[in-house]
Amino acid sequence: MIALDTTDRRILRLLAGDATLSASAIGRRLGLSQPAAWRRIRKLRDSGAIRGQRLDLDHEKLGFGVTVFLGVKLATKGRVSLDDFERAVTAIPEVQTVEHILGLYDYRLRVVARDIADFERVLRRRIMTLPGLGNVEANVLLSEERRPGPIG
Repeated sequence: MIALDTTDRRILRLLAGDATLSASAIGRRLGLSQPAAWRRIRKLRDSGAIRGQRLDLDHEKLGFGVTVFLGVKLATKGRVSLDDFERAVTAIPEVQTVEHILGLYDYRLRVVARDIADFERVLRRRIMTLPGLGNVEANVLLSEERRPGPIG
């Protein structure tokens, strides 16, 4: 864990809201010089507190109107089964996230599709053929509200 001061937390909050902000823009908002803001951002990156920047796509505007979360329980467990499953599921473009979890299911998948018929095609032709697949439970996303997580 990295020790964060108030300024570091303020920088992280600004970047969580808009990862494209420049060091000079952050400096102006926080009353820092551009070099001071840049050094702090660099320190946060080097420490691993900032792992990268991501592009947040609006799947619905891109024609993917359905998001489904799948709870997946493997039929067989073991290192080979996990590796085979993970390798195969990450090759499916409609699968946006693969989370190895503890609980009722072994994995949670976020799957996007154009519509329910398209999701059924992805489910039948791609997901149901995955190695080691056991039980699958689907939950269709109705709405989503995103909030930045806590910072220190």
